[in-house]
Amino acid sequence: MTKEKEVFINTDTIELDKFLKWAGVFSTGGEAKLVINEGRVKVNGQIETHRSRKLKVSDIIEVDGLKLQVCRR
Repeated sequence: MTKEKEVFINTDTIELDKFLKWAGVFSTGGEAKLVINEGRVKVNGQIETHRSRKLKVSDIIEVDGLKLQVCRR
């Protein structure tokens, strides 16, 4: 079962690892980095292994059964 959530940011873009921490998926950037490096994160349906990938509004991130959409405040 996939849980969906909108995550609001205050900037035009945000790096993937920072986004996962901001969204509360991981408590530290180090945890986010490990999961990204393991290939467990998808951005817009594609596995993403670059933690500094710039996300923009409307991007969809999937990790461990959670689907997050980047939204602008």
